Amino acid sequence: MIDQAIAWHEVECGSYAADLPLWEELAAAAGGPILELGCGAGRVALHLGRLGYEVCGIDVDAALVETVTSRADAERLPVRARHDDATGFALDETFALALAPMQLVQIVGGATKRRGLLASLVAHLRPGGVLAAPLVESHALPEFEPDADRAGVPLPDVRELDGWIFSSLPLAVRDRDGALSIQRLRQSVSPAGELAEEVDITELDPLSPAQLEVEAHAAGLQAAGRREIPGTDAHVGSTVCLLEAAR
Repeated sequence: MIDQAIAWHEVECGSYAADLPLWEELAAAAGGPILELGCGAGRVALHLGRLGYEVCGIDVDAALVETVTSRADAERLPVRARHDDATGFALDETFALALAPMQLVQIVGGATKRRGLLASLVAHLRPGGVLAAPLVESHALPEFEPDADRAGVPLPDVRELDGWIFSSLPLAVRDRDGALSIQRLRQSVSPAGELAEEVDITELDPLSPAQLEVEAHAAGLQAAGRREIPGTDAHVGSTVCLLEAAR
């Protein structure tokens, strides 16, 4: 059976493409190697690698790192991955651009962890290098409960992988004083027809663009503008904070 972390990353994130045009634009302007924090199974890193950009991805899940490495090797892409923690890492190189897709800065575990992430980035960004970090604020994601009317609620993400069928259904979104709790029902059906299910909960820390810019300034990064990633039928839009290292 496919590794669970890989499977759910592919199901819940693999088809998302609304952010890719912005990453392509920033990569073209960067003029140097790219660091992706939380690279997962390689959705962004491999996409940019196919366009000829040199990318280093890091992720805390070793199975995901191995997946990125094997896929990059199979396609002979200028992409490599490393098993590391975005909230405290030390690489022997610097980068012109760092990406933290899919609200990574809101799921690392609070302000202390974000300070570690920002401090690590300051040590790894070249002068004038940029961190791009998307954020979702609580007002952008309507609340609903498991017994709510499903009208307007996203349909499940479904994917077949190695003969298994995986489905991830949004069950609830709750606002807890600005912190978002997203609950999903994950179901898998084996090739033999056996059903397994579990409820997964993702917690997004309350974090506005202005607050992240203040935290970044304290770490040594300067606000360099904001960009918007539009919403889709299945995904909410986000605001991307651009944070620049001193020149």
